Amino acid sequence: MSVHTQCLIIPSLYRDSVVLMQLSRTLESQPHIHQAAVMMGTPQNRDLLREAGLLTPEGEVSGANDLLICVQADTPETADAALQHARDLCMQHQVYRDEASETAPRTLATALRRMPDANLACISVPGPYVYREARRALEQGLHVFLFSDHVDLDVELELKHLASEHGLLVMGPDCGTAMIRGTPLGFANQWHSGPVGLIAASGTGLQQVSCVLAHEGIGISHAIGVGGRDLHRDLGGHSMRAALQALAHDTDTRVIVLISKPPDPEVAGILAQEASWSKKPCVLAFIGDDQPRPNMPGLHRATTLEAAALAAAALVRGETPVPRMEPLPPHLIAVAQTARQSLQPTQRLVHGLYCGGTLAAESLWLLRHALEPVDTNLDGSFNAAHHHAVLDLGAEEFTSGRPHPMIDPTLRRQHLLHLAEQSDIAVVLCDVILGWGAHEAPGVALAAAWQEMRERLRQFGRQVIGIATVCGVPHDPQDYTLQCRVLEAHGLILADSNAQAARLAAHIVGAPTDPTTDPTTWNDAEQSASQPDAPQEAPSMPEMPSQLPALFREGPRVINLGLESFATQLRTCGTPVLHVDWQPPASGNAHLASLLERLK
Repeated sequence: MSVHTQCLIIPSLYRDSVVLMQLSRTLESQPHIHQAAVMMGTPQNRDLLREAGLLTPEGEVSGANDLLICVQADTPETADAALQHARDLCMQHQVYRDEASETAPRTLATALRRMPDANLACISVPGPYVYREARRALEQGLHVFLFSDHVDLDVELELKHLASEHGLLVMGPDCGTAMIRGTPLGFANQWHSGPVGLIAASGTGLQQVSCVLAHEGIGISHAIGVGGRDLHRDLGGHSMRAALQALAHDTDTRVIVLISKPPDPEVAGILAQEASWSKKPCVLAFIGDDQPRPNMPGLHRATTLEAAALAAAALVRGETPVPRMEPLPPHLIAVAQTARQSLQPTQRLVHGLYCGGTLAAESLWLLRHALEPVDTNLDGSFNAAHHHAVLDLGAEEFTSGRPHPMIDPTLRRQHLLHLAEQSDIAVVLCDVILGWGAHEAPGVALAAAWQEMRERLRQFGRQVIGIATVCGVPHDPQDYTLQCRVLEAHGLILADSNAQAARLAAHIVGAPTDPTTDPTTWNDAEQSASQPDAPQEAPSMPEMPSQLPALFREGPRVINLGLESFATQLRTCGTPVLHVDWQPPASGNAHLASLLERLK
């Protein structure tokens, strides 16, 4: 059967990636449509469309500030009708109006005239425009929650120094999650208030620790994201150190947890010292950082997210944390043993397909201690060879021009169907992230993709074991219980934590389950005894951002630039928010916009 591909360009019309994803889904759901995509006409997006066979010569001439609609249909008439329908849907949003039916502001300056008491800007515009918008927000006295990625390191450093000059905090870039005085920012769960303060260079790491705490009955005072590169040597933990000072002085916070993927060793040492001098019990959850360090009072180290949460819970209860991972639960071992009987002798590999970068890093570290070799895109070692593998599907190479996989599950579905073709895959690990901002039913979406994979596997006479971790809490908007029930009904094994899932996967393919062999099992007292005590002179600590205590006391009043869905969730939670109908400056020429901004 022949198909007909057509493209339509709407000049100088910007829509955020979530709106475009929703439009694409609407088109693809129509009868006789094979493929559809609605994207901004950037060079990267045109490359993606070209590879998918959706870009026509007419679409090739689109610019970065143009909206590009592409469809593949049974007939030219069907394709043309779908394009016109998509155009109508796009134009319905051309004049965005707020709750009071007022036309939304188009710039930050106009928004501030409407909302002069705003104290935080939530920014999720494309990376090339981040410097312009974040700098203006800081100069107007706003803290910045910076969800955007694809931001140069020197831009991040400049913005964080500018924040210090104004007594403000930059959370990001690439900051996925935060919660300030009960207000969820980005992909935050519906946590209860409590005595534990979190600071994380990791969105999903923060969520995993918080959700384990929630299942222990313990709530959160504040959860501060700082961006995935904040513990880079050149950045020196700039935002994490500032946030640490704020939580050290916050009366609602009794226990502090610092969370990160493997940090720069020197930066990790500085943070450990400053955490020790905070005068509050602190847990350091630097995933995979099991190097010996000096004994420091009040400091407790954990090398998995689950261990960090349980240590914090023990400290809240006045107990001494036990630095030891518990054995795998007997019921999980029994389920795994039953499932293992369905595998063929050639099936020996574990593959992880993760939305969360820190969850991927944690699994990688645990699997590499139990199995070898394990390839990954986290360190560039992934080469599609027949090895164990862990993929972070939220990495920049996968998110250029498309929504994050926590919003759009399409990419993981494609990888699952590809894995069905590999005869040596035994176990697939997946994370399911609930909370504000995430996909409306991520467990249901994974279950549907898993069903497709199993049907394809049946054609080859094989089965594969799926293990999922649901990172969520009962009051999340997606219904935690429902997502878990659907996953189990479709044959996936549910683990209580990501670390437990990784250890279970390793066990299925032959690694031992004895916790004494686990890399997280070390005795804090014994290790400390062999190390010199830390210097007793207080280290030089950064100043606390002078405007941060007021944000903690009063809560955020937000101006939102970028993803409209973030404004919607804040409004649902009762947070004062004003959405900006943001459009790319300089007709979408990011280089020209950057040059003009730096001339000011």
